[in-house]
Amino acid sequence: MDRLTSLTTFVRVVDSGGFSAAGRRLNMSTTMVSNHVHALEERLGARLLHRTTRKVSLTEVGKAYYDRCTQILADLEQADDIAGALQSTPRGTLRIYTATHMVPFVAPTVAEFLASYPEVKIDLTMGEREVDMIDEGFDLAIRLTPQADSSLIIRSLATWRHVLCCSPAYLEKHGAPQQLSELSNHNCMRHVLYPFGDDWHFDDPKGAPASVRISGNLFTNSGETLRLAAVQGNGIALIAGFLIGDDLQTGRLVRLLPEYRPAENTVNAVYPHRHHLSAKVRSFIDLLVRHSAEQQKRIDPYYA
Repeated sequence: MDRLTSLTTFVRVVDSGGFSAAGRRLNMSTTMVSNHVHALEERLGARLLHRTTRKVSLTEVGKAYYDRCTQILADLEQADDIAGALQSTPRGTLRIYTATHMVPFVAPTVAEFLASYPEVKIDLTMGEREVDMIDEGFDLAIRLTPQADSSLIIRSLATWRHVLCCSPAYLEKHGAPQQLSELSNHNCMRHVLYPFGDDWHFDDPKGAPASVRISGNLFTNSGETLRLAAVQGNGIALIAGFLIGDDLQTGRLVRLLPEYRPAENTVNAVYPHRHHLSAKVRSFIDLLVRHSAEQQKRIDPYYA
């Protein structure tokens, strides 16, 4: 059997979670998929997959082989990409998923990109959930929180930080915390995607890591709900600084413990490394990088 086809088939079985799903993606019968994997195992003299009636999983040998196979396939695709780069023009549909509150920052990039590349259509979806980029067919995702899938390529665009804040009404009723540890005695509301869960992370006045365990009555995937709850005096929250600039300026929200800087996060462009990085994706990422640099201060109010 063709070895390259067998490598591709093996990787797709792992990515799809089974022989049948891989066959559908490859337009290949389940029997043929199985034959390709079996041919590899025979050649190597080692089992690559544990098979059950419900799922497949990698053996130790299979995991090491899969990691190298994905790199080999990615290198081959990159070679093809390089060969056609001189005459490649962005075209087709670019499917993007972005965090809801990044839309104001992404929109100018989209507008400029469409004006520059008239042969491209953009399908932009926004939300606050973790998407499966392969299964859902997204070319690119723009995220504010760490990506769970380590097989994806991550390109850092900008840094950002939360702001620890609450409303003046909350302070009048409950008083202001004077030490970081006192937050554990307050109603602290948080976002579902906060990367450290109920442990809020900061840099102390000397720049050393500090954290506090919190609890509260609001746990949401909506940054706007979190903001409104804080403005209405329901509790203390860590909210992305770029969401509450106007609230801080008008006094609807006040910053707490300013000597403690919330842990730094990054805005990331995420894309599947197994996919051929087309001109449309590469060009859009390059434009994102430029726009993000121009808007860094607005994205991160702590940025010097």
